[in-house]
Amino acid sequence: EPQRPAALARRGEPDPEPPADATRRVALLDGCAQSVLGAEINASALRLLARGGVAVVPVPGVQCCGALELHMGRREAAVKHMAQAVRSWSAALEAGHIDAIVSTTSGCGSVIKRYEELLSDRPDLSAHVKRVVDAVTDITQIAAGLPLSASGAAQGLAVSYHDACSLKHGLKLERPPRRALGKLGLDVRDIAESHLCCGSAGTYNILEPAIANRLGQRKAAHASAGHPDVIAAGNMGCLVQMSRFTPVPVAHTVQLLDWATGGPPPRGLEHFRPAPPRAAADDQPPAAPPVPTTAGSGDLLW
Repeated sequence: EPQRPAALARRGEPDPEPPADATRRVALLDGCAQSVLGAEINASALRLLARGGVAVVPVPGVQCCGALELHMGRREAAVKHMAQAVRSWSAALEAGHIDAIVSTTSGCGSVIKRYEELLSDRPDLSAHVKRVVDAVTDITQIAAGLPLSASGAAQGLAVSYHDACSLKHGLKLERPPRRALGKLGLDVRDIAESHLCCGSAGTYNILEPAIANRLGQRKAAHASAGHPDVIAAGNMGCLVQMSRFTPVPVAHTVQLLDWATGGPPPRGLEHFRPAPPRAAADDQPPAAPPVPTTAGSGDLLW
């Protein structure tokens, strides 16, 4: 039976205590849809950051980054949310309350990275916008600099890694997620046609379900080839889309990073048996081969 969005639902465990001697203080972008449908992703991020000595600080006034409304063509409403978020984040950054804005939702992160273009007609916000754009980072980028140790629980896990369009084409982040997983002992595998969309694409799978389903079936077939233990991606929409067409468990990259460093296993992986540790000479995973990119500007925001 294929996985459902419930696979990403919150487990009900309490949030971790903030680290006593935090080395960094960040805002965590929950994502409007993800905070409801994929709250376990955010819980994993909180655990991972706390384990790495990073405190997550709430920033009042941030309701939405504007990505969802932008996807639906409601630009005026989207810009209002963008402006509100920019003011709130910029104030927190300027006051030293946070030093970064961490995103686990690449669809949101790619939109924020284009705020300077999207808010170009708001010169009153230009300095604030630049401060925010410079501060936003993907969870896999910040994880790379944290003192995390592998617990061994996910050693040798065969991960079929899907590049979300917003992460690969919008944010130009291909290697950081692979390196973060490989560094902790996971076996990261690229999939065929990695440059193609899975069909989720923001609201595309709702507005154009027939074409989206064909894309989803094709992507899921590639991701399932080789019998991986799990299919991973950095965007919840992609995970929900692919889970409709494959029985292979799906998990957000941060869920795997959390599990590999002491957190709970993602749903569907509770019975995984880790492989023996590799020899020291094999500790560094091989560099992922370059994958083709055929993206135009149309898929940067998904």
